[in-house]
Amino acid sequence: SGNMEDPLLWTVVQFAVCSRILTVVLQAVLNFLIPDHKPNVFSPPRLYKFNHWDTSVEFFFSGFSHWDAEHFLFIAEHGYLYEHNLAFFPLFPLCVRTVAETFLWPLQWTLHLRSRLLLSAVLLNSAIFVLAAVALYKLGCVVLQNRKLAYLSSLLYCITPANVFMAAAYSEGVFALMAFSGMYKLEKRQRLLSCILFSFATAARSNGIVNAGFLIYTHVKHSVLQLTADIHAAPKPLWKLRSCRSLLKSTLLIVVETAVIFLPFILFQYYAYQNFCVHNFSPERKIPSELVELARTKGYHVVNARKKLPTWCFQFYPVAYSYIQDVYWNVGFLRYYQFKQIPNFLVALPIIVLGFWAAWHYVIMDPSYCIRLGLVNRNKGREEFETGYHSFRVFVYAVHAAVLLVFGVLYIHIQVVTRFLMSSSPLVYWFCAHLLQKSEPLVYADKSYITTSSSPQQSHAGGSFLHDILRNYFPINPVTELLLQWKKCTLTTKCILGYFLSYWLFGLVLHCNFLPWT
Repeated sequence: SGNMEDPLLWTVVQFAVCSRILTVVLQAVLNFLIPDHKPNVFSPPRLYKFNHWDTSVEFFFSGFSHWDAEHFLFIAEHGYLYEHNLAFFPLFPLCVRTVAETFLWPLQWTLHLRSRLLLSAVLLNSAIFVLAAVALYKLGCVVLQNRKLAYLSSLLYCITPANVFMAAAYSEGVFALMAFSGMYKLEKRQRLLSCILFSFATAARSNGIVNAGFLIYTHVKHSVLQLTADIHAAPKPLWKLRSCRSLLKSTLLIVVETAVIFLPFILFQYYAYQNFCVHNFSPERKIPSELVELARTKGYHVVNARKKLPTWCFQFYPVAYSYIQDVYWNVGFLRYYQFKQIPNFLVALPIIVLGFWAAWHYVIMDPSYCIRLGLVNRNKGREEFETGYHSFRVFVYAVHAAVLLVFGVLYIHIQVVTRFLMSSSPLVYWFCAHLLQKSEPLVYADKSYITTSSSPQQSHAGGSFLHDILRNYFPINPVTELLLQWKKCTLTTKCILGYFLSYWLFGLVLHCNFLPWT
Protein backbone atom coordinates (compact mmCIF):
# COMPACT_ATOMS: atom_id res chain seq x y z
CA SER A 1 0.00 0.00 0.00
CA GLY A 2 1.33 3.49 -0.82
CA ASN A 3 -0.84 5.54 1.51
CA MET A 4 -0.92 6.40 5.17
CA GLU A 5 -3.37 3.56 5.86
CA ASP A 6 -0.36 1.25 5.59
CA PRO A 7 0.63 0.62 9.25
CA LEU A 8 4.27 0.00 8.33
CA LEU A 9 4.48 3.28 6.44
CA TRP A 10 2.85 5.12 9.32
CA THR A 11 5.44 3.66 11.72
CA VAL A 12 8.24 4.83 9.39
CA VAL A 13 6.79 8.36 9.49
CA GLN A 14 6.57 8.27 13.30
CA PHE A 15 10.12 6.99 13.66
CA ALA A 16 11.45 9.59 11.21
CA VAL A 17 9.71 12.40 13.11
CA CYS A 18 11.07 11.13 16.44
CA SER A 19 14.54 10.90 14.90
CA ARG A 20 14.36 14.55 13.77
CA ILE A 21 13.14 15.77 17.16
CA LEU A 22 15.88 13.89 18.98
CA THR A 23 18.49 15.15 16.52
CA VAL A 24 17.53 18.79 17.03
CA VAL A 25 17.38 18.46 20.83
CA LEU A 26 20.71 16.62 21.09
CA GLN A 27 22.36 19.14 18.78
CA ALA A 28 21.30 22.01 21.05
CA VAL A 29 22.46 20.21 24.21
CA LEU A 30 25.81 19.11 22.75
CA ASN A 31 26.44 22.51 21.23
CA PHE A 32 25.82 24.10 24.63
CA LEU A 33 27.97 21.65 26.61
CA ILE A 34 30.96 21.44 24.24
CA PRO A 35 32.87 24.59 23.24
CA ASP A 36 33.15 25.18 19.50
CA HIS A 37 36.46 24.66 17.73
CA LYS A 38 37.65 27.70 15.72
CA PRO A 39 38.72 26.38 12.30
CA ASN A 40 40.01 28.59 9.50
CA VAL A 41 36.99 28.19 7.23
CA PHE A 42 34.51 30.42 5.42
CA SER A 43 32.94 32.62 8.08
CA PRO A 44 31.37 35.82 6.73
CA PRO A 45 30.71 38.71 9.12
CA ARG A 46 27.21 39.43 10.38
CA LEU A 47 25.91 42.66 8.89
CA TYR A 48 23.66 43.54 11.81
CA LYS A 49 23.58 43.29 15.57
CA PHE A 50 21.69 40.30 16.93
CA ASN A 51 18.66 40.93 19.09
CA HIS A 52 17.64 38.49 21.82
CA TRP A 53 15.38 36.57 19.40
CA ASP A 54 18.26 36.10 16.96
CA THR A 55 20.43 34.98 19.86
CA SER A 56 17.82 32.41 20.85
CA VAL A 57 17.74 30.94 17.33
CA GLU A 58 21.54 30.79 17.30
CA PHE A 59 21.56 29.13 20.72
CA PHE A 60 19.17 26.36 19.69
CA PHE A 61 20.23 25.77 16.07
CA SER A 62 23.72 27.17 15.44
CA GLY A 63 25.19 23.64 15.39
CA PHE A 64 23.41 23.19 12.06
CA SER A 65 25.13 26.24 10.50
CA HIS A 66 28.73 25.02 10.55
CA TRP A 67 31.18 24.02 7.81
CA ASP A 68 29.51 23.94 4.36
CA ALA A 69 26.19 24.99 5.88
CA GLU A 70 27.69 28.47 6.16
CA HIS A 71 28.00 28.58 2.37
CA PHE A 72 24.39 27.52 1.80
CA LEU A 73 23.06 30.08 4.27
CA PHE A 74 25.28 32.80 2.80
CA ILE A 75 24.02 32.01 -0.72
CA ALA A 76 20.41 32.05 0.51
CA GLU A 77 21.01 35.49 2.02
CA HIS A 78 23.32 37.19 -0.51
CA GLY A 79 23.25 35.07 -3.65
CA TYR A 80 26.40 33.84 -5.41
CA LEU A 81 28.62 36.69 -4.33
CA TYR A 82 31.98 34.89 -4.16
CA GLU A 83 33.46 32.59 -6.77
CA HIS A 84 33.90 29.59 -4.45
CA ASN A 85 30.18 29.71 -3.56
CA LEU A 86 29.59 28.24 -7.03
CA ALA A 87 30.58 24.80 -5.71
CA PHE A 88 27.17 24.69 -4.01
CA PHE A 89 24.19 24.18 -6.26
CA PRO A 90 21.14 26.46 -6.05
CA LEU A 91 18.10 24.27 -5.30
CA PHE A 92 18.57 24.00 -1.54
CA PRO A 93 19.46 27.67 -0.82
CA LEU A 94 16.57 28.72 -3.08
CA CYS A 95 14.17 26.52 -1.08
CA VAL A 96 15.54 27.86 2.21
CA ARG A 97 15.07 31.47 1.09
CA THR A 98 11.56 30.71 -0.20
CA VAL A 99 10.45 29.21 3.11
CA ALA A 100 12.02 32.10 5.03
CA GLU A 101 10.18 34.66 2.88
CA THR A 102 6.81 32.86 2.91
CA PHE A 103 6.03 30.61 5.86
CA LEU A 104 8.40 32.50 8.18
CA TRP A 105 7.53 35.94 6.80
CA PRO A 106 5.53 36.90 9.95
CA LEU A 107 8.76 36.55 11.95
CA GLN A 108 10.53 39.33 10.04
CA TRP A 109 9.68 41.85 12.78
CA THR A 110 11.42 39.73 15.42
CA LEU A 111 14.16 37.88 13.50
CA HIS A 112 16.75 39.16 11.04
CA LEU A 113 16.97 37.38 7.69
CA ARG A 114 19.97 35.26 8.66
CA SER A 115 18.11 33.84 11.69
CA ARG A 116 15.01 33.12 9.62
CA LEU A 117 17.17 31.35 7.05
CA LEU A 118 18.72 29.11 9.69
CA LEU A 119 15.32 28.31 11.17
CA SER A 120 14.00 27.70 7.66
CA ALA A 121 16.83 25.28 6.87
CA VAL A 122 16.21 23.23 10.03
CA LEU A 123 12.44 23.03 9.51
CA LEU A 124 12.79 22.34 5.80
CA ASN A 125 15.33 19.55 6.20
CA SER A 126 13.29 17.97 9.00
CA ALA A 127 10.22 17.77 6.76
CA ILE A 128 12.29 16.62 3.79
CA PHE A 129 13.87 13.85 5.86
CA VAL A 130 10.46 12.38 6.72
CA LEU A 131 9.38 12.55 3.07
CA ALA A 132 12.62 10.88 1.96
CA ALA A 133 12.03 8.02 4.42
CA VAL A 134 8.56 7.57 2.91
CA ALA A 135 9.99 7.66 -0.64
CA LEU A 136 12.59 5.03 0.29
CA TYR A 137 9.88 2.79 1.75
CA LYS A 138 7.74 3.07 -1.38
CA LEU A 139 10.76 2.46 -3.61
CA GLY A 140 11.72 -0.60 -1.58
CA CYS A 141 8.21 -2.03 -1.82
CA VAL A 142 8.34 -1.85 -5.63
CA VAL A 143 11.94 -2.95 -6.19
CA LEU A 144 12.27 -5.58 -3.47
CA GLN A 145 8.67 -6.81 -3.67
CA ASN A 146 9.00 -7.37 0.07
CA ARG A 147 7.26 -4.87 2.36
CA LYS A 148 9.05 -6.06 5.49
CA LEU A 149 12.48 -5.59 3.93
CA ALA A 150 11.46 -2.17 2.57
CA TYR A 151 10.13 -1.29 6.02
CA LEU A 152 13.33 -2.28 7.80
CA SER A 153 15.43 -0.40 5.23
CA SER A 154 13.45 2.79 5.84
CA LEU A 155 13.83 2.43 9.60
CA LEU A 156 17.60 2.18 9.11
CA TYR A 157 17.45 5.35 7.03
CA CYS A 158 15.93 7.10 10.07
CA ILE A 159 19.19 6.43 11.95
CA THR A 160 21.46 6.95 8.95
CA PRO A 161 25.19 7.50 9.61
CA ALA A 162 24.81 10.68 7.54
CA ASN A 163 22.28 11.96 10.08
CA VAL A 164 23.80 15.34 10.88
CA PHE A 165 24.03 16.29 7.20
CA MET A 166 20.36 15.48 6.71
CA ALA A 167 19.51 17.89 9.56
CA ALA A 168 22.04 20.71 9.08
CA ALA A 169 21.81 23.35 6.36
CA TYR A 170 23.18 20.95 3.74
CA SER A 171 21.68 19.78 0.45
CA GLU A 172 21.97 16.02 1.14
CA GLY A 173 18.40 15.76 2.43
CA VAL A 174 16.69 17.39 -0.55
CA PHE A 175 18.93 15.42 -2.90
CA ALA A 176 17.95 12.11 -1.24
CA LEU A 177 14.26 13.03 -1.51
CA MET A 178 14.50 13.90 -5.21
CA ALA A 179 16.68 10.89 -6.05
CA PHE A 180 14.57 8.30 -4.18
CA SER A 181 11.35 9.82 -5.52
CA GLY A 182 12.71 9.81 -9.07
CA MET A 183 13.71 6.16 -8.73
CA TYR A 184 10.27 5.28 -7.39
CA LYS A 185 8.44 7.07 -10.20
CA LEU A 186 10.65 5.34 -12.76
CA GLU A 187 9.83 1.95 -11.23
CA LYS A 188 6.15 2.90 -11.53
CA ARG A 189 6.81 3.68 -15.23
CA GLN A 190 6.13 7.40 -14.81
CA ARG A 191 9.18 8.39 -16.86
CA LEU A 192 8.35 12.06 -17.37
CA LEU A 193 7.87 12.69 -13.65
CA SER A 194 10.95 10.62 -12.87
CA CYS A 195 13.01 12.67 -15.31
CA ILE A 196 11.81 15.93 -13.73
CA LEU A 197 12.64 14.71 -10.22
CA PHE A 198 16.12 13.59 -11.33
CA SER A 199 16.56 17.03 -12.88
CA PHE A 200 15.74 18.64 -9.53
CA ALA A 201 18.29 16.30 -7.92
CA THR A 202 20.93 17.69 -10.29
CA ALA A 203 19.90 21.20 -9.25
CA ALA A 204 20.71 20.19 -5.68
CA ARG A 205 24.00 18.31 -6.16
CA SER A 206 26.26 17.74 -9.16
CA ASN A 207 26.22 13.94 -8.82
CA GLY A 208 22.56 14.06 -9.77
CA ILE A 209 23.67 13.73 -13.40
CA VAL A 210 24.59 10.10 -12.65
CA ASN A 211 20.87 9.37 -12.21
CA ALA A 212 20.52 9.65 -15.98
CA GLY A 213 21.92 6.12 -15.98
CA PHE A 214 18.66 4.78 -14.56
CA LEU A 215 16.62 6.13 -17.47
CA ILE A 216 19.21 5.06 -20.04
CA TYR A 217 19.35 1.53 -18.60
CA THR A 218 15.55 1.28 -18.57
CA HIS A 219 15.35 2.15 -22.28
CA VAL A 220 18.23 -0.16 -23.22
CA LYS A 221 16.78 -3.11 -21.33
CA HIS A 222 13.33 -2.55 -22.77
CA SER A 223 14.78 -2.39 -26.31
CA VAL A 224 16.87 -5.55 -25.86
CA LEU A 225 13.97 -7.55 -24.43
CA GLN A 226 11.63 -6.24 -27.13
CA LEU A 227 14.11 -7.14 -29.85
CA THR A 228 14.52 -10.65 -28.43
CA ALA A 229 10.75 -11.12 -28.37
CA ASP A 230 10.38 -9.85 -31.96
CA ILE A 231 13.09 -12.15 -33.26
CA HIS A 232 11.29 -15.18 -31.88
CA ALA A 233 7.77 -14.05 -32.76
CA ALA A 234 7.90 -12.19 -36.06
CA PRO A 235 9.20 -12.88 -39.63
CA LYS A 236 12.69 -11.49 -40.34
CA PRO A 237 11.71 -8.36 -42.38
CA LEU A 238 9.06 -7.46 -39.82
CA TRP A 239 11.25 -7.76 -36.74
CA LYS A 240 13.97 -5.74 -38.47
CA LEU A 241 11.48 -2.93 -39.10
CA ARG A 242 10.16 -3.09 -35.56
CA SER A 243 13.65 -3.13 -34.05
CA CYS A 244 14.76 -0.11 -36.11
CA ARG A 245 11.68 1.84 -35.09
CA SER A 246 12.08 0.84 -31.43
CA LEU A 247 15.79 1.70 -31.46
CA LEU A 248 15.14 5.13 -32.98
CA LYS A 249 12.43 5.90 -30.43
CA SER A 250 14.60 4.78 -27.49
CA THR A 251 17.59 6.77 -28.74
CA LEU A 252 15.50 9.92 -29.08
CA LEU A 253 14.02 9.49 -25.59
CA ILE A 254 17.47 8.85 -24.09
CA VAL A 255 18.85 12.05 -25.65
CA VAL A 256 15.91 14.18 -24.50
CA GLU A 257 15.71 12.75 -20.98
CA THR A 258 19.46 12.93 -20.44
CA ALA A 259 19.43 16.55 -21.61
CA VAL A 260 16.67 17.36 -19.11
CA ILE A 261 18.67 15.82 -16.26
CA PHE A 262 21.87 17.62 -17.31
CA LEU A 263 20.07 20.93 -17.92
CA PRO A 264 20.32 22.34 -14.33
CA PHE A 265 24.08 21.71 -14.31
CA ILE A 266 24.53 23.39 -17.70
CA LEU A 267 22.32 26.36 -16.81
CA PHE A 268 24.17 26.87 -13.53
CA GLN A 269 27.54 26.92 -15.30
CA TYR A 270 26.11 29.42 -17.80
CA TYR A 271 24.87 31.56 -14.90
CA ALA A 272 28.35 31.43 -13.34
CA TYR A 273 30.02 32.41 -16.62
CA GLN A 274 27.71 35.36 -17.19
CA ASN A 275 28.10 36.65 -13.64
CA PHE A 276 31.85 36.19 -13.20
CA CYS A 277 33.15 36.44 -16.76
CA VAL A 278 30.77 38.80 -18.61
CA HIS A 279 30.79 42.17 -16.83
CA ASN A 280 27.76 43.69 -18.50
CA PHE A 281 25.39 40.80 -17.84
CA SER A 282 23.71 42.52 -14.88
CA PRO A 283 23.84 45.92 -13.22
CA GLU A 284 26.65 46.49 -10.78
CA ARG A 285 25.62 45.01 -7.46
CA LYS A 286 26.05 47.06 -4.33
CA ILE A 287 28.05 44.77 -2.08
CA PRO A 288 28.20 45.58 1.66
CA SER A 289 31.60 46.97 2.63
CA GLU A 290 32.14 44.22 5.23
CA LEU A 291 31.83 41.56 2.54
CA VAL A 292 34.10 43.50 0.17
CA GLU A 293 36.70 43.68 2.93
CA LEU A 294 36.39 39.91 3.55
CA ALA A 295 37.00 39.29 -0.16
CA ARG A 296 40.04 41.55 -0.11
CA THR A 297 41.43 39.87 3.02
CA LYS A 298 40.86 36.29 1.86
CA GLY A 299 41.52 36.85 -1.84
CA TYR A 300 38.02 35.84 -2.98
CA HIS A 301 36.87 36.59 -6.50
CA VAL A 302 33.73 38.74 -6.30
CA VAL A 303 30.82 38.68 -8.74
CA ASN A 304 30.90 41.45 -11.41
CA ALA A 305 34.38 42.48 -10.30
CA ARG A 306 36.25 44.81 -12.66
CA LYS A 307 39.56 43.17 -11.91
CA LYS A 308 41.31 40.24 -13.59
CA LEU A 309 38.91 37.50 -14.70
CA PRO A 310 39.16 34.00 -13.18
CA THR A 311 41.21 31.61 -15.32
CA TRP A 312 38.28 29.24 -15.88
CA CYS A 313 36.56 31.99 -17.88
CA PHE A 314 39.05 31.36 -20.73
CA GLN A 315 38.53 27.60 -20.97
CA PHE A 316 36.98 26.27 -24.18
CA TYR A 317 34.13 24.95 -22.00
CA PRO A 318 34.14 27.33 -18.99
CA VAL A 319 32.96 25.04 -16.20
CA ALA A 320 33.30 26.83 -12.88
CA TYR A 321 32.40 23.78 -10.80
CA SER A 322 35.38 21.59 -11.72
CA TYR A 323 37.76 24.56 -11.44
CA ILE A 324 36.57 25.45 -7.94
CA GLN A 325 36.72 21.84 -6.74
CA ASP A 326 40.30 21.69 -8.03
CA VAL A 327 41.63 25.04 -6.79
CA TYR A 328 39.69 25.62 -3.56
CA TRP A 329 39.20 22.06 -2.29
CA ASN A 330 42.03 20.17 -4.05
CA VAL A 331 39.61 17.55 -5.39
CA GLY A 332 41.16 15.27 -8.00
CA PHE A 333 42.30 11.76 -8.86
CA LEU A 334 44.11 10.17 -5.86
CA ARG A 335 44.96 13.60 -4.40
CA TYR A 336 43.69 12.58 -0.99
CA TYR A 337 46.02 9.59 -0.75
CA GLN A 338 48.42 11.04 1.82
CA PHE A 339 49.66 9.64 5.11
CA LYS A 340 48.11 12.53 7.05
CA GLN A 341 44.68 11.51 5.72
CA ILE A 342 44.79 8.01 7.23
CA PRO A 343 42.34 9.00 10.04
CA ASN A 344 39.84 10.16 7.41
CA PHE A 345 40.23 6.88 5.52
CA LEU A 346 39.49 5.04 8.75
CA VAL A 347 36.36 7.14 9.26
CA ALA A 348 35.18 6.24 5.76
CA LEU A 349 36.18 2.57 6.00
CA PRO A 350 32.79 1.22 7.24
CA ILE A 351 30.81 2.66 4.33
CA ILE A 352 33.48 1.61 1.82
CA VAL A 353 33.38 -1.97 3.11
CA LEU A 354 29.58 -2.01 3.27
CA GLY A 355 29.18 -0.49 -0.19
CA PHE A 356 31.53 -2.89 -1.98
CA TRP A 357 30.24 -5.83 0.06
CA ALA A 358 26.66 -4.97 -0.91
CA ALA A 359 27.51 -4.86 -4.62
CA TRP A 360 29.65 -8.02 -4.47
CA HIS A 361 27.03 -9.91 -2.46
CA TYR A 362 24.51 -9.17 -5.20
CA VAL A 363 26.84 -10.14 -8.06
CA ILE A 364 28.06 -13.40 -6.55
CA MET A 365 24.54 -14.82 -6.23
CA ASP A 366 24.06 -14.83 -10.01
CA PRO A 367 27.29 -13.84 -11.84
CA SER A 368 26.03 -14.78 -15.31
CA TYR A 369 23.05 -12.44 -14.99
CA CYS A 370 25.33 -9.56 -13.92
CA ILE A 371 27.90 -10.30 -16.65
CA ARG A 372 25.09 -9.95 -19.17
CA LEU A 373 24.22 -6.61 -17.50
CA GLY A 374 20.77 -7.79 -16.50
CA LEU A 375 19.64 -7.49 -20.12
CA VAL A 376 18.17 -10.99 -20.20
CA ASN A 377 15.21 -12.55 -18.46
CA ARG A 378 16.21 -14.52 -15.40
CA ASN A 379 15.37 -18.18 -15.12
CA LYS A 380 12.37 -18.72 -12.87
CA GLY A 381 12.32 -21.04 -9.93
CA ARG A 382 14.43 -19.38 -7.25
CA GLU A 383 12.32 -17.23 -4.98
CA GLU A 384 15.19 -14.92 -3.94
CA PHE A 385 15.63 -13.92 -7.60
CA GLU A 386 12.04 -12.66 -7.73
CA THR A 387 11.81 -10.79 -4.43
CA GLY A 388 14.15 -9.40 -1.81
CA TYR A 389 17.70 -8.11 -2.09
CA HIS A 390 18.69 -10.47 -4.92
CA SER A 391 15.74 -9.51 -7.11
CA PHE A 392 16.56 -8.73 -10.75
CA ARG A 393 15.27 -5.20 -10.13
CA VAL A 394 18.17 -4.46 -7.74
CA PHE A 395 20.88 -4.88 -10.42
CA VAL A 396 20.91 -1.28 -11.67
CA TYR A 397 20.99 0.04 -8.08
CA ALA A 398 24.01 -2.16 -7.32
CA VAL A 399 25.82 -0.77 -10.37
CA HIS A 400 24.83 2.79 -9.44
CA ALA A 401 26.17 2.41 -5.88
CA ALA A 402 29.39 0.78 -7.09
CA VAL A 403 30.03 3.60 -9.60
CA LEU A 404 29.47 6.27 -6.94
CA LEU A 405 31.68 4.44 -4.47
CA VAL A 406 34.58 3.96 -6.92
CA PHE A 407 34.39 7.64 -7.89
CA GLY A 408 34.23 8.68 -4.23
CA VAL A 409 37.21 6.56 -3.20
CA LEU A 410 39.38 7.73 -6.10
CA TYR A 411 38.45 11.39 -6.49
CA ILE A 412 36.72 13.18 -3.60
CA HIS A 413 37.70 13.82 0.01
CA ILE A 414 37.39 10.34 1.44
CA GLN A 415 35.54 11.31 4.63
CA VAL A 416 32.71 12.69 2.47
CA VAL A 417 31.97 9.24 1.02
CA THR A 418 29.63 8.36 3.90
CA ARG A 419 27.13 11.13 3.20
CA PHE A 420 27.85 10.99 -0.53
CA LEU A 421 26.63 7.38 -0.80
CA MET A 422 24.03 7.40 1.98
CA SER A 423 22.15 10.31 0.40
CA SER A 424 22.36 8.98 -3.16
CA SER A 425 21.79 5.23 -3.10
CA PRO A 426 19.24 2.98 -1.38
CA LEU A 427 21.49 -0.07 -1.79
CA VAL A 428 23.32 0.04 1.55
CA TYR A 429 20.04 0.42 3.46
CA TRP A 430 18.59 -2.56 1.56
CA PHE A 431 21.71 -4.63 2.12
CA CYS A 432 21.90 -3.94 5.85
CA ALA A 433 18.20 -4.76 6.19
CA HIS A 434 18.83 -7.97 4.21
CA LEU A 435 21.65 -8.95 6.57
CA LEU A 436 19.47 -8.28 9.61
CA GLN A 437 16.64 -10.34 8.18
CA LYS A 438 18.93 -13.27 7.39
CA SER A 439 20.95 -13.34 10.60
CA GLU A 440 18.75 -11.90 13.34
CA PRO A 441 16.01 -14.13 14.86
CA LEU A 442 14.47 -11.09 16.55
CA VAL A 443 13.89 -9.58 13.10
CA TYR A 444 12.76 -12.46 10.91
CA ALA A 445 10.18 -13.44 13.54
CA ASP A 446 6.89 -11.80 12.55
CA LYS A 447 6.36 -10.36 16.01
CA SER A 448 9.25 -7.97 15.39
CA TYR A 449 7.06 -6.06 12.96
CA ILE A 450 4.45 -5.07 15.53
CA THR A 451 3.71 -1.41 14.94
CA THR A 452 1.58 -0.67 17.93
CA SER A 453 2.54 -0.12 21.54
CA SER A 454 4.16 -2.99 23.39
CA SER A 455 1.93 -5.14 25.50
CA PRO A 456 2.89 -5.95 29.09
CA GLN A 457 3.61 -9.51 28.02
CA GLN A 458 6.37 -8.39 25.66
CA SER A 459 9.91 -8.76 26.87
CA HIS A 460 11.24 -5.85 28.89
CA ALA A 461 14.97 -5.35 29.09
CA GLY A 462 15.56 -4.26 32.63
CA GLY A 463 13.72 -0.96 32.87
CA SER A 464 16.83 1.22 32.49
CA PHE A 465 16.59 4.91 31.56
CA LEU A 466 17.40 4.15 27.90
CA HIS A 467 14.77 1.45 27.73
CA ASP A 468 12.16 3.72 29.32
CA ILE A 469 12.96 6.41 26.75
CA LEU A 470 12.67 3.98 23.86
CA ARG A 471 9.43 2.44 25.07
CA ASN A 472 7.71 5.66 26.09
CA TYR A 473 8.77 8.08 23.36
CA PHE A 474 9.50 5.99 20.25
CA PRO A 475 7.14 3.85 18.18
CA ILE A 476 7.84 0.14 18.61
CA ASN A 477 9.51 -1.24 15.50
CA PRO A 478 12.26 -3.76 14.67
CA VAL A 479 15.06 -1.25 15.31
CA THR A 480 13.82 -0.18 18.75
CA GLU A 481 13.12 -3.82 19.63
CA LEU A 482 16.68 -4.76 18.74
CA LEU A 483 18.02 -1.92 20.88
CA LEU A 484 15.82 -3.01 23.76
CA GLN A 485 17.14 -6.55 23.49
CA TRP A 486 20.73 -5.67 22.60
CA LYS A 487 22.34 -8.48 24.60
CA LYS A 488 20.37 -11.09 22.68
CA CYS A 489 21.34 -9.71 19.27
CA THR A 490 23.74 -11.45 16.90
CA LEU A 491 27.18 -10.03 16.14
CA THR A 492 25.99 -8.92 12.68
CA THR A 493 23.17 -6.91 14.23
CA LYS A 494 25.48 -5.29 16.78
CA CYS A 495 27.94 -4.30 14.05
CA ILE A 496 25.28 -2.79 11.78
CA LEU A 497 23.33 -0.93 14.45
CA GLY A 498 26.55 0.00 16.25
CA TYR A 499 27.85 1.62 13.07
CA PHE A 500 24.60 3.45 12.29
CA LEU A 501 24.03 4.73 15.83
CA SER A 502 27.64 5.65 16.60
CA TYR A 503 27.98 7.73 13.43
CA TRP A 504 24.50 9.16 14.03
CA LEU A 505 25.68 10.43 17.43
CA PHE A 506 29.34 11.26 16.67
CA GLY A 507 28.21 13.39 13.77
CA LEU A 508 26.19 15.55 16.13
CA VAL A 509 29.00 15.75 18.69
CA LEU A 510 31.75 16.68 16.21
CA HIS A 511 30.09 18.50 13.33
CA CYS A 512 27.91 20.71 15.52
CA ASN A 513 30.97 21.91 17.43
CA PHE A 514 33.04 22.72 14.34
CA LEU A 515 35.17 19.60 14.72
CA PRO A 516 36.15 17.54 11.63
CA TRP A 517 33.63 14.91 10.54
CA THR A 518 32.44 13.28 7.34
